[in-house]
Parts: sequence; structure tokens; C-alpha cells
Amino acid sequence: MILINLLPHREIARKRRKDLFNVGLGVSAMTGGLIAGMVFVMFQAQISAQQDKNRILDGEIKKFNKQIGEIATLESEIAGLRARQQAVEDLQADRNLPVHLLSELVKQLPEGVYINSLRQDGQNLAFQGVAQSNERVSDLLRSLNNHSPWFSHPELVEIVGGSVTFGPRDIRRVSNFSIKVKLLRASEAAKVASSAVIKTSSPAAVNLRAAALAAPLAVSAPAPGAKLPLITPPASIAAATARPAPSVSMAP
Repeated sequence: MILINLLPHREIARKRRKDLFNVGLGVSAMTGGLIAGMVFVMFQAQISAQQDKNRILDGEIKKFNKQIGEIATLESEIAGLRARQQAVEDLQADRNLPVHLLSELVKQLPEGVYINSLRQDGQNLAFQGVAQSNERVSDLLRSLNNHSPWFSHPELVEIVGGSVTFGPRDIRRVSNFSIKVKLLRASEAAKVASSAVIKTSSPAAVNLRAAALAAPLAVSAPAPGAKLPLITPPASIAAATARPAPSVSMAP
């Protein structure tokens, strides 16, 4: 006997598959939502923990900034105290500067050079004098620059030819000069003296320096071949040089 199913079995199978798909879709959506919620909660917990750590770090940073500010204040106070100590030491060491000035100046003066006046303004010195010749002035500049730890950067301001009258027929030529030089402090002079023995320049440098010094002096130099006799200083210069030390005018 042949059995024939007249029911719509295809529609029933299609409906069953559709229902299974809807159920699987709902389960998947629920699972995805649950996983997303768990991830969100985990991230929120991590964010809260990191924010707590950040607050702790901010508090510590504020403490360290306060300590750094106190350290900076202490360093500025220490620097101020050191500056005061250095100033006191400089004043203590500079008490003998006039003695060193006069002693060193007398030591470095070459023969035939006389100082008329000397003025001190801080560490800057300016003195005027009379020399037998321009070469004597050059010797004085070289001596101040190379052979003294107390003087530095000598500068020839001007040199003018002049004459000195000893009698009706005895007129001698002289050179009136003006020089500026810097007087070093005791601490600076000690550093210069202890650094090394005074360095000698190379022959080429000596020749260049001699040429530079002789260039402005050639205007009032005596004629070639002329001999400049030894000059006895006039009464005013002799009186000034006869004193133990030149007259010094020190500006406050």
C-alpha cells in the first residue's frame, strides 16, 4: 500500500530552522552583551585603580616640588653666603694692594722713566710720566705686560715729545706719556703666579709687538744717527722721584 503525506512538511522544516536560527541569534547577542559588560567593568576597574595611583603620584610630586623649592632657596642662601665670604676675603686680601702697587711699580720702572702722577679707580690705573726716549716707554709697557703678576693689559694712551730746559743753551728732548693698566686683585695675582712661570713670547711675536709699539712712537723719535744724551731730570721731576713713593690719588 502506498502512503502519501499531504502535509506541508517543507514549510514545517523551514519554520523549525528559522526558529533555531532566532534562538541562536538571541543566545549570541546575550553572550556578546555579557562579554562586553564584563570587559567594560574590567576597564572601569583598571581606570579607577590608575586614577588612584595618579592621585598618589600627584601628592608625592607636590611634596617633592616643595622640597625642591626649599633646596633651591637653600642653594641661593649658600651662594649668597659664599659671595659674602668671597667679598670679605677679597677685602682682607686687598688691604695691601697700595703697598703691592707702589712696590711693583717701582720694581718695573726702567731706568730713565719718571712718574709724575698716578690715579686709581677701582682696579684701573692711569699714570703719567716723563721718559728719556720712546724706547724707555716701550720697555715700560713690555715690563708691565710680561714681568709682573700684578698688572695686566697695559695700554698706551698717548705719548708726546717735549723738551726740558737745564740752562740757557742746554735743552733736552723728552717723551711725555700717559698709560692705563689694570691692577689685579691678590687672588688673581696668586693664580697668575702659581699657574706657570711667565711665558716668553716667540721671536716673531716679539718682533710684531715691538713693531706695533714702535709704530706710534716714530713720530717724535730723534733723527737717525743722532745720539740722545743721558738726561738728568729737572728740579720738579727730581723732587718727585726723590720721595719714597710717587704721589698717588686714589678715587673712592
